[in-house]
Amino acid sequence: MALKPEPTAPFHSVQHALRVLECVAKHGGGVTDVEIARGTGLPVGHLAHLLRMLTREGYVEQVADGAYTVGESLVLLGSAGDRGQAALSAKLQRTLTEIRDSVGAAVYISRYIDGEVNITQYADGPRAPKVNEWVDFKAAAHASAVGKCLLTQLDHNGRRDHLARHKTARLTSRTITNEKILFTRLDNQPATVPVLDLQEYAVGTVCAAVPITAGKAVGCLALSMPIEHAHRLRQAADTLNRKAAPVLLSLAI
Repeated sequence: MALKPEPTAPFHSVQHALRVLECVAKHGGGVTDVEIARGTGLPVGHLAHLLRMLTREGYVEQVADGAYTVGESLVLLGSAGDRGQAALSAKLQRTLTEIRDSVGAAVYISRYIDGEVNITQYADGPRAPKVNEWVDFKAAAHASAVGKCLLTQLDHNGRRDHLARHKTARLTSRTITNEKILFTRLDNQPATVPVLDLQEYAVGTVCAAVPITAGKAVGCLALSMPIEHAHRLRQAADTLNRKAAPVLLSLAI
């Protein structure tokens, strides 16, 4: 399976954040923002935004003299074995819960694993109900925002292989069942714009997804909401896109 080369906006933020974390980790006694800017080559304005995000997520801590040191989250995620995996799962769940409350919708992390769509974690609630999985997501990549977002990250052969195993069944009157039309839509999907599902998977539900590709691992961050909240979808999708960087960073460390 080959990946398409287009990077996403969160990808760029994460690459910069990893450079900052590498710089901080090299200075056990702490490092100032001026020194970080010099060491990473990042503009001061952009660096300030990254440091706020990294501090909020617990990856760095600011000590009394204003210098930055390695934070607890980075130490935990860097742990070996089960401890590191448990820390990653807990960190992602906290982040998903925060995003759920911010966008007012159920949110999901999905990964493309061994040729299949997998929802690996999600956060829902009474005011943010998760989508009713009336058709297995593995069989509905052509219709769901999650599936389409994952398919956009595969090359042509990867998509053909997936659809050879999972036919493009009509799930609603809006479902795209023509493979050529579907591929054209996927090819024309801008890498930095959320993928939308407007009742293509299920009547009464709208969804959005943004890619969170870390290395060779294909993934996405998604949300769903009832059709009566559809007027909020695009704004919620934009917020989801802005908040994807912390999720991708957790997966990349």
